[in-house]
Amino acid sequence: MTAGPEWPYLLLATALLLVPARVPVIARLCAGPVEVRPAVPGTRGPADPVATATLFDLLAACLRAGLPADAAVRAVVPTCPARLAAPLQHAADLLAMGADPATAWASAEPHAAAPEFEALARLARRSARSGASLAAAVGELAEEHRALVAEAATARAERAGVLIGGPLGLCFLPAFVCLGIVPVIVGLAGRVLGGALL
Repeated sequence: MTAGPEWPYLLLATALLLVPARVPVIARLCAGPVEVRPAVPGTRGPADPVATATLFDLLAACLRAGLPADAAVRAVVPTCPARLAAPLQHAADLLAMGADPATAWASAEPHAAAPEFEALARLARRSARSGASLAAAVGELAEEHRALVAEAATARAERAGVLIGGPLGLCFLPAFVCLGIVPVIVGLAGRVLGGALL
């Protein structure tokens, strides 16, 4: 009986099943479907430094599109950073119930409110009093926050350059002393001492 073209595949499958692995063979064969859990906002990975600016951009776009303030805030809450979700949802709920904007934008927990929320709340209260466009003010707030993030990143990069300079100096200083200063001193000392002996 001659070997058919399926034998190499059968041998490969057997080898893959018998190769030692972290998961035993029986567990690999009997493994059920993998459960995929939806991601919870603000619980995975490091915080995005421009997430707040993006939130303000989205809020400004919703307000420019004509949504009322409570609907606009509710629309951006699912994508906002975790520290801003609760106060924004609280403000949206109060606005939807018809509360005065000064009351609605007051933080439920003033000592725990994020500074970004406080800045947005100030703009919303001022806009409600004066009748100015909240969308334009929130757009400017997004630009200011993005500029602050850029300045902080530049400062961190400059500080890293300074911190890197120290170890590099410690590495190159002995070589500079040994190859640059010591030969000059030895040469001068040889001439001075040689001249003194003569």
